[in-house]
Amino acid sequence: MSLIGKLLGTLVKKGRMTLITADGKRESFGPDADAKPITIRFTDRKLAFEIVRNPRLAFGEAYMDGRLIVEEGSILDLLELIVGANRWEFGGRGRKLMSKGRMSEVAALFRRNPAAKSKKNVAHHYDLSDDLYDLFLDPDRQYSCAYYTDPANSLEEAQADKKAHIAAKLDLKPGQRVLDIGCGWGGMALYLNRVAGVDVLGITLSKEQLKVARERAEAAGVADHVKFELIDYRSLTGSFDRIVSVGMFEHVGAAHYDEFFATCHRLLAQDGVMLLHTIGKLGSAGSPDPFTNKWIFPGYHLPSLSQMNASSEKVRLIASDTEMLRVHYAYTLRAWLERCDARRADIVAMYDERFYRMWEFYLAGGIVMFENGSACNFQVQYIRDRYALPITRDYMAEAEARYRASELAR
Repeated sequence: MSLIGKLLGTLVKKGRMTLITADGKRESFGPDADAKPITIRFTDRKLAFEIVRNPRLAFGEAYMDGRLIVEEGSILDLLELIVGANRWEFGGRGRKLMSKGRMSEVAALFRRNPAAKSKKNVAHHYDLSDDLYDLFLDPDRQYSCAYYTDPANSLEEAQADKKAHIAAKLDLKPGQRVLDIGCGWGGMALYLNRVAGVDVLGITLSKEQLKVARERAEAAGVADHVKFELIDYRSLTGSFDRIVSVGMFEHVGAAHYDEFFATCHRLLAQDGVMLLHTIGKLGSAGSPDPFTNKWIFPGYHLPSLSQMNASSEKVRLIASDTEMLRVHYAYTLRAWLERCDARRADIVAMYDERFYRMWEFYLAGGIVMFENGSACNFQVQYIRDRYALPITRDYMAEAEARYRASELAR
């Protein structure tokens, strides 16, 4: 059996897939001959060796470049077959083989993201065409994990519930000053102002996001109370009653965790509350996925809970509440992929087929990462003073229900 055959034979433990090599030979893998057919074809002889040497990067790049063609099924079907048979919970040889070619954990820990590099990395992804994001995001452009109180909910419902869920954990009071680190297109900042009457400063490193956020605040007539700035969090001064950060911590980099939490401690009022929402890793943090790091989010790092705790503890930030969202992002990514698939022709016209396949692989890879891999989402609430919040969590449920009702009444 060929090297690629041995690799696929180890990875495909259920279902059935067929590989057609560049010279026309067919090999089938998996125990279930009656399963949904998945057939892939390699267009050149070098690809098999490249995948064996570095499967995580070569597999995605080959699909993106059209050197790996899925002739039956979809790229999501293929990834579900492979990753679903090698779930994180079970460990085993398959997961070790899929990790070949990744950056070492030590190298990942020492990768640095100074301000200039962080700005460049953010622009790589978030300064893509606004039209692209409008094709698959909800109207508020929430580009982070939604909160599915029911898996049958629409993306719009789940994103609205996400905002209410996060806002409730901030224990907001009218007139408070809130900092939104990594504010995106301004949706969370505008929401907090609308439901709780707080003043918000949103900061971003994306010029395109800044432009849209400011336009939205002006259009809503709240520009005096919801402001946006193009600034690195490390350069900010002042004091804030509340800090919220959603989907930004992934871009901080492990080498800067101490710096991030020290900055948040400095900016947070003594009786303040902070809510950090981030993609994280089950178990140890490990190293970044090479395809995602190269093509989607340069310089990213997904933290383990222990990494976050180690850095926040150094500055005596108290992790007063911690919640793990296990599969909510899988539901979110499925909604995004379905919308992208429905608008494939528009995305191809906007960019090209290669870009679409890259984007498709990114979203499909994210789905299987949250359904069967090591990814999850953390929402961690931090305080400087143990008496800053009520002694039970009842206030969260009450506020969340109130915010949902107020939005439904609009």
